Amino acid sequence: MDSSLSESWPSPRQAYHDAIQQQGFVQDRAQERAVAALEACFQALHSKLPRSTRGVYLWGPVGRGKTWLMDAFHRSLRVPARRQHFHHFMQWVHRRLFALSGRENPLALLAQELSQELQVLCFDELFVGDIGDAMLLGGLFQAMFDAGVVIVATSNQAPSQLYADGFNRQRFLPAIAAIERNMQIVAVDGPQDHRLHPGAGHTRYWVNEPEALAKVFAELSAGLPVSQAAISINNRRLTLQAQSEAALWLHFDQLCEQPFSALDFIALCDRFPAILLGKVPELSSTEQTKGIARGTEDAAEQVAAGDRKLPKLSIKDDSVRRFIALVDECYDRGVPLYIEAALPQDQLYSSGHLAFPFRRTLSRLQEMQLQRFGRAASE
Repeated sequence: MDSSLSESWPSPRQAYHDAIQQQGFVQDRAQERAVAALEACFQALHSKLPRSTRGVYLWGPVGRGKTWLMDAFHRSLRVPARRQHFHHFMQWVHRRLFALSGRENPLALLAQELSQELQVLCFDELFVGDIGDAMLLGGLFQAMFDAGVVIVATSNQAPSQLYADGFNRQRFLPAIAAIERNMQIVAVDGPQDHRLHPGAGHTRYWVNEPEALAKVFAELSAGLPVSQAAISINNRRLTLQAQSEAALWLHFDQLCEQPFSALDFIALCDRFPAILLGKVPELSSTEQTKGIARGTEDAAEQVAAGDRKLPKLSIKDDSVRRFIALVDECYDRGVPLYIEAALPQDQLYSSGHLAFPFRRTLSRLQEMQLQRFGRAASE
């Protein structure tokens, strides 16, 4: 280990200690374990044998500081590195695999491309809910590790819990094995939700106050041209209430109940510094259990009726998934999301199949009510 590096560069340990001393961060033992693992990874990457470096997998409940710790690690690096949300990465993977169609061993080719561009890949919010992603990740992760790419990731779930109730989960087990072989697994599970520490408030959520968003939009757009005309997002027509260079104002049914995707939310955050979403209804609804019809195909395996049941979904879950993806994108990009809803935050989605991912959404909505949230706060 080259000790001079930690003296001349802001290593993860230095950044953490500075935050405790200068920014009033609350120290806990779980974070200290994570910092030790990240510091070891940092030192190994800047040693003479960086290709032997193990990655780090930080997992635990929302609000325990995982993203902050990973971002501090990423900022400290002096080797080629990329930091991105996991679902952004998977969208890139699918596009590249399509371009590599017909080539032998496309996962290895993709991993080699990455290894030529970067040495470290930092993932925020590693979560697997799609069978297509699950089937890819075992081979992809191992190909990346074999190519020398070091992965540092955050997740709300331990590797063994990923895709726990997914279809054909056995196809995902190689990904779990690859993670456990090549990454140090650290539980960041301290008793405190650090997102709820006191800070200056800035209300961005109202209950049954439709006039609130009109006032916010007027303030954000003061002196700017305003239009009510529909816009095009990735060749899809999006109707809205109003838009300016400073903000987009629309209703829940115009965005979350239409066939928009995470790619579209990325485009919205690229284009608008703030998003106002009104008339958000209660998102909980009655779950419905469905079986698989006899003789139908489930991925590569044929199943008989009654062998297995689909998850208990509700008629609103598609729109809830879009809402979760929108909050994730706004949070990750520092785009303030102003919401007017029928219910308080903690009552929006009180039960259902998506209760686990919605806990992260709730925590992020709560942090958005602080003045420190947003692009301005991070600059």
